[in-house]
Amino acid sequence: MTDDERDESDGTEPIVVLDFLAHGRTEDDRPQYQKEPLAYVIDTDDFQLYELIMDSGADISIGDSFDFSEQDDIVRQNGIDYEDLPSGASSELDYAIEEIVEDNQERFVDYFNDAQPITLRLHQLNLLPGIGEKLRNDILDERKRKPFESFEELDERIDGLHSPKDVLVERILEEIKEDDLKYQLLVRSDDN
Repeated sequence: MTDDERDESDGTEPIVVLDFLAHGRTEDDRPQYQKEPLAYVIDTDDFQLYELIMDSGADISIGDSFDFSEQDDIVRQNGIDYEDLPSGASSELDYAIEEIVEDNQERFVDYFNDAQPITLRLHQLNLLPGIGEKLRNDILDERKRKPFESFEELDERIDGLHSPKDVLVERILEEIKEDDLKYQLLVRSDDN
C-alpha cells in the first residue's frame, strides 16, 4: 500500500506531535534549503501514525495537540508504520499515549464497560495484558451491578486489577508496534 493509498485523515481528529524536525531528516543529503520540515504525529481517535511535511515557517513543538484542519502549515501527510518513526518520536510515543488515555478517561473506562466476547472462548478483556479468566469474570460481574465511571473505581472494585490505565496503554502500544496481531481492540488497523 502506498502512502497515498493509505488512509488520509478527514481533518477532524485531534493529533499529538511526537517529534518535529525543523530541518528535515538528518540522513537527507540534500542541501539544507531543499529539506522540508517534518512532524511525526499520532491521532487520538484511532492511534494512527502520520508523517507531516510542513511549510518552512511551521511553528509546532513536541506535545502540541491540534486538529489537522487547524494547521495551515501542513503541505502533505503520509500514514506511516511504527518502524518508520525516528527515535525521538518513538521514545515520545509512550508518554503521548498515556496522556491521551488520561485525557479521555471516560472513553477508555467505557472499554471495560462495553467489551464483548470475540469467540465462545475468547473475550476482548482477555486480550488486555494481565487479565485472565478470573479477572475477566470479576470485571463482567461488577459491571453488571453498576458501570465503571473512572479508573480509580475500576481499581477499587476489582481486586487484582492494578492500574487499569496502564493496562490499556500497554495494549495500545502493543497494537501499534506489532503488525501481526490477530485482534486490534483499540488501534484502527490499515484494513479498517
